[in-house]
Amino acid sequence: MYSFSPKLRLYSIVFIVLGLVLFGAGYFMNHGTDETQIEHMMEAVHAGGNHAPLNSSEMVGPQDHAAHLEHATMQFKNQPLAAVHTVAVFLFALSCCALFFYAIQNASHAGWSIIILRVIEAVASFIPFAGAVVIILMILNVTHMGHLFHWMDGTLTDPKSENFDPILFEKKTFLNIPFYAFRTLFYVIGASFFAWKLKSLSKSVDETKSRSVYAKYYTWNICYIVFFGFCSAAWAWDWLMSIDPHWYSTMYIWYAMVSAWASAVAVILLISVYLKKKGFLPQFNDNHLHDLGVYLFALSMLWTYTWFAQFMLYWYANIPEEVNYFYGRFEYYSWAFWSILLLNFAIPLTVMVSSSIKRNYTVMMTVAVIVICGQWLVYYNMVMPGTVGPYWENITGLLTNLGAVLIGLGSFLLVVLTTLSKLKLIPEGNPFVQESKIYEYPF
Repeated sequence: MYSFSPKLRLYSIVFIVLGLVLFGAGYFMNHGTDETQIEHMMEAVHAGGNHAPLNSSEMVGPQDHAAHLEHATMQFKNQPLAAVHTVAVFLFALSCCALFFYAIQNASHAGWSIIILRVIEAVASFIPFAGAVVIILMILNVTHMGHLFHWMDGTLTDPKSENFDPILFEKKTFLNIPFYAFRTLFYVIGASFFAWKLKSLSKSVDETKSRSVYAKYYTWNICYIVFFGFCSAAWAWDWLMSIDPHWYSTMYIWYAMVSAWASAVAVILLISVYLKKKGFLPQFNDNHLHDLGVYLFALSMLWTYTWFAQFMLYWYANIPEEVNYFYGRFEYYSWAFWSILLLNFAIPLTVMVSSSIKRNYTVMMTVAVIVICGQWLVYYNMVMPGTVGPYWENITGLLTNLGAVLIGLGSFLLVVLTTLSKLKLIPEGNPFVQESKIYEYPF
């Protein structure tokens, strides 16, 4: 049984408190910024004579100075909400992908991974917590207290309005507030239910060692794979791609999902090695580490494929509606746009291409941390340009983002490790547990 270290628990709480302080400072500084200061920022952004739109919301309605200032003010004021949105969606997707990885292992009757199933259950236990934040954000947006999704402005689909947007008018069957709210609740409640159901059935398998209970457990894992297959695509549309609703990509759902999946495997690897080093999971060995490394390497390469396919097809086709999406990221977020290639492709490829390296605990933990940071940056790059635009280069943007990350990190550690301390680390009732204990990579 794992015992949550008081020192690590204290670190988790310190992260949360420090994050709240930093986020609070950034929030009040953001809301204390007046229109004159924002106007100076806007003039500085356009000082080079570049007035190309960075988001589809800039393409409709009046194009005078007052309209541009109103838009700039809204983008600047979006900083706190966008920071929380990035972290909440990333952690929700990461936790759901961990449960998806769990379900795949059980559905395929994989033997090697059984001794880390409890670790994955603990990671998945964060689903309802991240989901609760996503629901709060949804409420703020649909009640127009938040402005991350400009398609929620009713005047955009009113043919009589000067802000009428014919593209959003065609998409209003899907992009409308009631349906959006329903879908968000469906994703969060559904994923939370499966996290609870699979954990409880896993416990029942341990207690009863019954084949009928295991068969039921197997069936529910299949059900989650089906649920995840639909919902992971739909929440990428809703929570990320609809930030810029004029633009769309058929690769986007894979891009967002694989990003979170790679992060989930990295987190599972880190926790498993931590438990091994502390003596709580001695059964975890080089062979299990190697297989987690194989997954991490493969997912990093798959993410790179989706990144390149999306970028090549859209940017080099030079279609104005598509290029607009990348333009804002090149112009104002180039540091993030190119850093994600270094962190998520170049480093994993260079380091993990060797099979023997995947057995090195220190190296694999380092790469796992790099991948998590890089994939969070992917989500940052998906959210910020469309919500905050070019108004991130200031102290308020730094404080709100750093604060949100620390709150998310501290909360994640606290919930996951507390849950892990309440679980029996080895699922002795699982019929494949002995295979996992003696597992040896054949090559």
